[in-house]
Parts: sequence; C-alpha cells; structure tokens
Amino acid sequence: MTIRRVAILTAGGYAPCLSSAVAGLIERYTELSPETEIIAYRYGYRGLLLGDSITVTPEARKQTHILHFFGGSPIGNSRVKLTNTEDLLRRGLIHEGENALEVAAKQLQKDGVDVLHTIGGDDTSTTAADLAAYLEDNGYSLTVVGLPKTIDNDIVPVAQSMGAWTAAEEAAHFAEHIIAEHNSTPRVLIIHEVMGRNCGYLTAEAASEYHNWVGRQTWAPLLGLTPETWDVHAVYLPEMTIDFATEAKRLRGIMDRLGNVNIFLSEGAGVDEIVAHMRATGQEVPIDAFGHVKLDKINPGEWFASQFASRLGAEKTLVQKSGYFSRSAPASDRDLVLIKGMVDFAVDAAMRGESGLVGHDEENGNLLSCIAFPRVAGHKPFNINRSWFRKLLGEIGQIEDGSAQGDGAK
Repeated sequence: MTIRRVAILTAGGYAPCLSSAVAGLIERYTELSPETEIIAYRYGYRGLLLGDSITVTPEARKQTHILHFFGGSPIGNSRVKLTNTEDLLRRGLIHEGENALEVAAKQLQKDGVDVLHTIGGDDTSTTAADLAAYLEDNGYSLTVVGLPKTIDNDIVPVAQSMGAWTAAEEAAHFAEHIIAEHNSTPRVLIIHEVMGRNCGYLTAEAASEYHNWVGRQTWAPLLGLTPETWDVHAVYLPEMTIDFATEAKRLRGIMDRLGNVNIFLSEGAGVDEIVAHMRATGQEVPIDAFGHVKLDKINPGEWFASQFASRLGAEKTLVQKSGYFSRSAPASDRDLVLIKGMVDFAVDAAMRGESGLVGHDEENGNLLSCIAFPRVAGHKPFNINRSWFRKLLGEIGQIEDGSAQGDGAK
C-alpha cells in the first residue's frame, strides 16, 4: 500500500511512552518509506477538529531521537470525545448543528491523510473506532492504527499497555522519598495515593516494586533503620472489598508496634462509598466529559485518611499523590523495548492497510496483533488473585490464607 501522508495524535492522560512512541513512528516511517509525509495533530482530537497540526520536516526528523529521553508528549494531549456533542459545543470545538465525526473526517480529507495513528487508552481507541466506522460508512478510505497507552494497563484484550511498567517503577521511587517521612514525628500515617480509576494494576505493581526495593536494601536496626518501618503495610484497590473495622484493628497493631503505617491506595478504591456519601448528603458529584467521576475533586486519599487516622491513633497524617510524577516520566528500558516492537508492528499494519489497535492479544495467546476495534474495551479489572500479588499481601500481613480480600475481582 502506498502511503502519501500519515497523521499522528496522542490523547487522554499522559503515560511514560508517548514521546518515545511518536519518535518511534517517525523513525520507522523514515526507515521504510522516507517519502511518506508525516503530520501531527496538536493536543489530540482537539487539534484534529480545529485543523491544528505541525509538519514533520526532514530537519525535524533529524531531531527525533531526542524524544526518547523525555516524558510527556511533544505534540500535546487533551481529553476530547468526538461523540460528546454537548461538551464539544461548550468548549468551542464544533459549532451548533455540526457532527464532530464529520468535522474530523473532512479535516482528514482536507489534509490528505491516508493513515491515522492514535496513541492513547481505551477512550482514545474507542473514539478512533467511532471515527473509522464513520469514515467507512461515508466512503472515505482511511487506515486507523492505534497504540495502547495507559498507566492503568486496563485495555481489553491488551496484555501490557505501553508506559505502565515505567509508571509503576516511578511510583515506587516516589514512595522511597515519601515513606522516609515515617518517623518525622511519632505515630505517622502515610497514604500513598496512586492513579487507577477502575483498575488497581498500577497500585499493585508499584507496591510490589517498592516492597522488593525494601527487600534489597541493607538496614541498620541498631540505629533505628529497619525494613519493617519502611515497608508497605496495606494495599487497597478498586477490585478489593475492604473491611474497615478489621483493617483498622490490624493497622492499629502495626502503629502501636512500629510507630507508623504506610498504605498504598489506588485512587479508585472506595469511590462508590464516597460518591454514595456525597449524594446522600446533597453534594454534587463532579463528572468529566467521558462520564467519569473527577477523582481529583473528591480526594479518595483524604477520605481514607479520615476513616483510619483516629482509629489508628495517628498524630500526623500524610496523603501524597504520585500520579503526575509517575505518568510524565520518560520510558524505562523495559518499556522502550515494548514500544519499539509495537511501533514497528503498527507501521507494518498501516502499510498493509489493516486498521485496529496494536497489542499482545490476551484472547489469542498474547500474540502481537492488530486487534479489531470492536473488540477493544476499557476498564479491564486487575486480577487480585495473581500469584505475585497474593504473595505480596501475604508478606506484608494483609492476608493469611493466600487469597486476596474480596474473593477475587469485581
């Protein structure tokens, strides 16, 4: 397939892969088809609707390798859903009476785009699917090949999303500094709030990374430096049922014995209870353009702190969020290998004219594939009965019988 022009966009929240994925696409096309023109829509679907793009010139291609050393996205992100007309009108991205899918399709036609590469999570991919279907129904031939980006690692049926490993590593590194505060005063409760709306993967992986870091250090117990006080004492995920009374009793024992408690909390844990409380008390629940509760507005970490602080007899409570620290990091070596394989496959799929989301297909033996968009969905729950996670909970004393609280995923 002859490709005259390729467009790239990054969308949704940041993950430690965007900059490298953009670079990888440019490098792969330059290697295989240097005559193919490349443009990038600025700020994701927003740029597509507004016709705001940059051209990747030959001079720009010479600088592409630099992107691998940076986090974030050089071309910008935004949260835009092409089927949410009310939100698009409010933000001035379309005019009254316009269909956003039609506006986007006409812009792609105007720009002469043959292939659109989207780099994003499930919302980005499902939006790309809506756009691809609209274009096909209206007689415009466009190949749309997505790359899976999400620190939550919750895209069905993708086994491992780009950036999730790095985000967990960075969240664990963040915890190394935050948990150093554990004896800044007697009886300190530290809650490390980790991103993860519906899926606890990132919190679980970060807690495991951090726990393993504790296990690798050399300690000086005679001088008060002990692994017990630095370790994780509890991990709470959206997929887990939390018995606050039982946990408060267990953690009170740890507080009395060690003088501190360290909790890794997924920001989506306990949200149903928080929202129910807000509605029962007549408070408005803030909702974003995709219909999600705005977690930064309801502060799950503070809510958990209020549930535990007095029961644990905490004299000081710290709630620290690692989200922006971890999601904006440059990709780690492990993720760079994953990104390279996915990017090369994405370009190959585009040159075959095959649309879909590139990923290791869990429903097909983890084979790297171009997964048809109708099969793609979000909110894949983390399986809390994975052996490594059960091992973690057992080692920190959160479970005794080898099965995670809650009898499995929701």
